[in-house]
Amino acid sequence: MAGKIGIIGGSGIYNIEGLTRTESKKIKTPFGQPSGAYRTGRLDGAEVVFLPRHGLNHAISPSEINYRANIFGMKVLGVERLISVSACGSLKKELAPLDFVLPDQFVDRTNSARLMSFFTGGIVAHVGFADPVCKDMAKSIYNSAKKLGLKVHSGGTYINMEGPAFSTRAESNLYRSWGMDIIGMTNIAEARLAREAEMCYATIAAITDYDCWYESGGSVTVEMVMSNLKKNADNAKKLVKEVVSSLGEPCSCGCQDALKYAIVTAKDAIAPSIKKKLKPIIGKYGI
Repeated sequence: MAGKIGIIGGSGIYNIEGLTRTESKKIKTPFGQPSGAYRTGRLDGAEVVFLPRHGLNHAISPSEINYRANIFGMKVLGVERLISVSACGSLKKELAPLDFVLPDQFVDRTNSARLMSFFTGGIVAHVGFADPVCKDMAKSIYNSAKKLGLKVHSGGTYINMEGPAFSTRAESNLYRSWGMDIIGMTNIAEARLAREAEMCYATIAAITDYDCWYESGGSVTVEMVMSNLKKNADNAKKLVKEVVSSLGEPCSCGCQDALKYAIVTAKDAIAPSIKKKLKPIIGKYGI
């Protein structure tokens, strides 16, 4: 059967109903503090680990999230597959508010010092990232959404802006001219780190607005976003529950072997302190 399934809840998703045998676990990581305590339990028979990305009270800005600690904690807790639930804006008219999108590509437009790799300070690894989303998981999520009768779009490119302010109209139109599909503030770091941690990763993006390019829709406001977040939250939770119950045998995607040929630093040149620090990630390779 499948190993543990991690769920990162975005804006509006601060808990998962239906968890049984729950425990709250605080994890100390060598990369600092995660966004909060992890909630572990069982959901329809599957072992689940849940973490709200912005904290329970939504007090952590996208630029301030400790992505490395969040993903490392998931790894320590035995997560093999990671589902990210995220709010996003639409850059195409056919992708309407309250729809779900399952992006299969990302473009990074962050400009702060977001730390997106575990391999620094004396160890180098270059993981393959051409296809950043686990195709097996994305297919399972799509089938689950269709089963529930939700409007879902398979594939697309998620452009990761810095935030926390929304786009200018010029930026929004620029991204549209590039062929981007949706826009958000968080998922690129999670996807990169999940690949380094050899987890299967997929995003469930819940559209809250048309960004500001769609002039007849008015400018994006927090009120608009929060209103649609609340409407989408219940459907997102139903979708997560259905996905978790549908995931069976481990994926055949290769995500679980992402580091097999990626670490380029000679083993004998890696400091013992680094080996100890990264043991949950690199230990399987005898490093």
